[in-house]
Amino acid sequence: MTAQLIDGKTIAGQIREEVRKEAERLFQEKQVRVKLTVILVGSNPASQVYVKNKRIACEKTNILSEIIQMEESVTEARLLDQLKTLNEDGSVHGILVQLPLPSHIDENKVILSISPCKDVDGFHPVNVGNLLIGRPFFKPCTPAGIVELLRRYHLSPAGKNVVIIGRSNIVGKPLAALLMQKGDFADATVTVCHSRTKGLEEHALRADILIAAIGSAGFVKGNMIREGAVVIDVGMNRIPDPSTPSGSRLCGDVAYEEALNKASWITPVPGGVGPMTIAMLLKNTLLAAGIGFSRP
Repeated sequence: MTAQLIDGKTIAGQIREEVRKEAERLFQEKQVRVKLTVILVGSNPASQVYVKNKRIACEKTNILSEIIQMEESVTEARLLDQLKTLNEDGSVHGILVQLPLPSHIDENKVILSISPCKDVDGFHPVNVGNLLIGRPFFKPCTPAGIVELLRRYHLSPAGKNVVIIGRSNIVGKPLAALLMQKGDFADATVTVCHSRTKGLEEHALRADILIAAIGSAGFVKGNMIREGAVVIDVGMNRIPDPSTPSGSRLCGDVAYEEALNKASWITPVPGGVGPMTIAMLLKNTLLAAGIGFSRP
């Protein structure tokens, strides 16, 4: 058996095109230009790349993008004042503060200061609470992107054993909440494992759908994957590779070559879950502008 690929790049492109058409319609019918404002604090190279990619994605989908660059030394009070201004600005529909933040700024205070109605990352406790009780408005982008991949490849988790390796607030926990709800492309039996889980391999081998989001290159080996399982690799790790011009390459949390001979379906890294995160951010921004988004 050789696993079939779940092509996140192609699916993300389809979603961007759907967003583009809806954003264009909103402008033509109601003269509303959907707008996302991103705050970038400091000069973290990875953060700069992420923000640049978000700006490019906005440009391709008829969404206005504004990037507010703030110095690394900016005070917490100044950042919170900026958020208050954006919350009150009716032309701004989505607000995103690029993480991580400098150590002198309380990340939780920043998240709490974003209006839940403009929290397109889905990190505000109000949005997290609504997700947990099964009434989500903004779904966190990476978990929502994973569910969308399953949906568009007709890989229903209903009644299946789903094992998530990783318990972060960004992926593991919200993804578990999404998949265990009653409803379309949910109804799964979910197990969340982490670095202190005993017998992790045994848990993984029970998975019909195995999701790796632990942040460790090649952590999930072939002997941890049940024959025919669907494998979703959320990891994005840069490792040394002298054969490449940059001297490094990206890899996931799954030992990809080993998994290919065990899984029925698998997401590659790059080109799997990664492109879906920005696509779902655009979808959330569109939703924040006040229109319904029709799933194909």
